[in-house]
Amino acid sequence: MIDTAAVDALKHQGDPLADAVVAELIATGRVGEVNRVLTHFRANDQPIPDDLPTVVREFLIATDNPPDWADPDRVARAYDFFVDDGVHVASVLTFGAMVNCYAQPRASRALTLTHGLNQPHRRLSETSQFVLNMMGRDAFGSGGSFVPAIQKTRLIHAAVRHFLTASGRWDVEAEGVPVCQQDMVGALLIFSVQVIEGMRRIGISVTEQEAADYYYVWRVTGAMLGIPVQALPETLDDARELNAVMVRAAYGPSPEGVTLTRNLLTTYEKLFPGKLFDGVIAAMIRQVVDPEVADWMEVPRSRAWAGVVRTGTRLVRALERSEDNSALANTILDKAGALLLGGSVRTLTDGQSTTLSIPTDLRERWEAAGTCPVVTPAEPV
Repeated sequence: MIDTAAVDALKHQGDPLADAVVAELIATGRVGEVNRVLTHFRANDQPIPDDLPTVVREFLIATDNPPDWADPDRVARAYDFFVDDGVHVASVLTFGAMVNCYAQPRASRALTLTHGLNQPHRRLSETSQFVLNMMGRDAFGSGGSFVPAIQKTRLIHAAVRHFLTASGRWDVEAEGVPVCQQDMVGALLIFSVQVIEGMRRIGISVTEQEAADYYYVWRVTGAMLGIPVQALPETLDDARELNAVMVRAAYGPSPEGVTLTRNLLTTYEKLFPGKLFDGVIAAMIRQVVDPEVADWMEVPRSRAWAGVVRTGTRLVRALERSEDNSALANTILDKAGALLLGGSVRTLTDGQSTTLSIPTDLRERWEAAGTCPVVTPAEPV
């Protein structure tokens, strides 16, 4: 049974460890110095720079390792799942995750106040990179770049909390803490539980073991992001129950959410020049997200494209059933996902060069299978 009072209390909790770091840096005028050093701090096994302020060094040392309970075997299984279905995970993230984020009025308001209103491509690119780094073969060990990404994310969130609270434009008593722990838990469930649900809605087969392992990696990540471990259910079934509670507690319509969704749709429509495919993106979003959420966010309806998407979903399910026995079906599924993600990356970065990169091991596996969605990191996408 989910403790709804405990869920509600998360609105008033920040990240004490990261918040203390940001508060001291601002008080001593050293924010710019830290930004300069951390820009070049990219690898898990790279030594922590000596010229960082003591408070930052202590934070990085204290947050450098996954929790003791993290199980490498479960993380490895999740990696294998992502090797097989990562392009489909990315497709659901593209079409569903951001809209579900915007369906949380408090989170949408925070995004709007921090100038995120007209930058959907940047937010999606950053989210994509975070997930790709998380799903590398040894994301939490040496050779990766995920742990510094987590640490930077915590400091960025702490900075947002500090400046929004100090701006006088955020009512903490009424709205809770900006970028609070409830927001963090909600985002984690969107990127884990809801992604699996979205994959199944578009016809992708995901076993319960694969779903549980994928959620597990996010649970480990959540603990490293500073989310209290007791706020993260141990089992997938409990996570699903918490997700339902969170949707009831934190989701709803808002002017900011509608505007953010409209800007997102405009960005997506660049994938399909001209008018012929107008409506297909909205139909895909409506296939992936809950109908009520789509209505709240005023995602347009298109009877014609809705029918096309439903037919496509049935086709994907048929191909999935034949995948073990049909090399052609396997190729069609993987190529479709890779093409969609590759096109999305180009659109979300306005066709410009991007820092979005795939961990070497994932890239090699996907290139061998002919399903790698973006070019190597040294080249512009």
